[in-house]
Amino acid sequence: MGLPLALCFADRGLHVLGVDHNPAVLDSIRTGRMPFNEAGTQELLDRVSASGRLELAERAADAAEADDIVITIGTPSFFHFESDLRQVRAAVDDLLPLLRPGHTLILRSTIAPGTTDFVAGYLEKRRGLKVGEDVFVAHAPERIAAGRFMEEISSLPCIVGGVGEASTDRAAAVFGVFGAPIVRTTPVQAELAKIWTNILRYTTFALPNLLMMDCERYDANVFDVIDLINHDYPRGGMAMPGLTAGTCLRKDFVFSEERSNAPGMLLAVSRVNEAVPLFLVEGIKRRLGNLSSRKIAVLGLTFKRDTDDERDSLSPKLIRLLERELADVAVCDPHAGTPTQPLADAVRDADVVIVATNHSSFEGPEVLRDILAVADDDCLLVDPWNALGIGHVFSNGAASASVLAAADAVDTTRDATR
Repeated sequence: MGLPLALCFADRGLHVLGVDHNPAVLDSIRTGRMPFNEAGTQELLDRVSASGRLELAERAADAAEADDIVITIGTPSFFHFESDLRQVRAAVDDLLPLLRPGHTLILRSTIAPGTTDFVAGYLEKRRGLKVGEDVFVAHAPERIAAGRFMEEISSLPCIVGGVGEASTDRAAAVFGVFGAPIVRTTPVQAELAKIWTNILRYTTFALPNLLMMDCERYDANVFDVIDLINHDYPRGGMAMPGLTAGTCLRKDFVFSEERSNAPGMLLAVSRVNEAVPLFLVEGIKRRLGNLSSRKIAVLGLTFKRDTDDERDSLSPKLIRLLERELADVAVCDPHAGTPTQPLADAVRDADVVIVATNHSSFEGPEVLRDILAVADDDCLLVDPWNALGIGHVFSNGAASASVLAAADAVDTTRDATR
């Protein structure tokens, strides 16, 4: 989130100092190349580099040169369901001796409830700086989806929760340059709004995944059942199943779980989503038996459609489970930074093809045709997203071919009536 934000600030006329401890990231920016894929940002980097309004530094302490400091560093969680504030605290400790009256600290990363007030109290305790008078502290949570930064930075309402009205004013002025609506609130309400946005999505996606598992038990078709739930029904809205993961969704429930009044509820949601790779492997074994030396193609390494972000993806977990069955795993992902095979090579002579990520390049009848042309004649297709349009989570080659033939027949009829 940090680099696109820095570029957008600079593109709106501000002088920006971007700080990162990773030399490779800084070298990439200096050479004019985005270190990751985000729609529209390469052109933005080209424009900002030419303007001279972006400088780079390696030390967190260098950020004290600016009046307004936006912290976008990682906020992971410990394995025992506790938020890990070490990176935030380390950055604040680096800045602590250099803070001066007038500085504004804005926490942009997702944080546990109470963290903004903790940082404010920490500054007052360690430096004697009065928050709201000497320095200003606020939380302005990042809510932009991967791949949508350029469109959402100026359209999504920006939540700003400052420690006191003056802190809110300062942070609102900083983010006001983007022209998006500013929603003012308290720090803890800003923190809760962010983590529960992600918890809502994580839970929403767990329900169709659990339904998919129930349908397997009762020999029902999950896509048919979802259609029955949603079709012309005002209280429907069931999402589609799939491998639900990503850094935000997998960890942010911990920020509530560590002090929850209903411990285990969100953990159960997590266990449903985490169980999908094993569910797919067990479903394959029920249909094919022993997987030793079977070629299995996994399509997709990233956690989300059409991005290069592999962080906390469930695909590696799926691959490890398959390897423990002694299967021969081939992988294809045209977006991932990790080297993989082209689609045709990955699926050639495959006994099983699994659509793990619903990239647009894995969608539709043409992709299905390409797979069936080179995979084993009785290849098992596993598609929890229904990206290929087969209409079944598990489908053998003959059934998949019949779906393709039906689609071709429809196309032929359309051509004949034109």
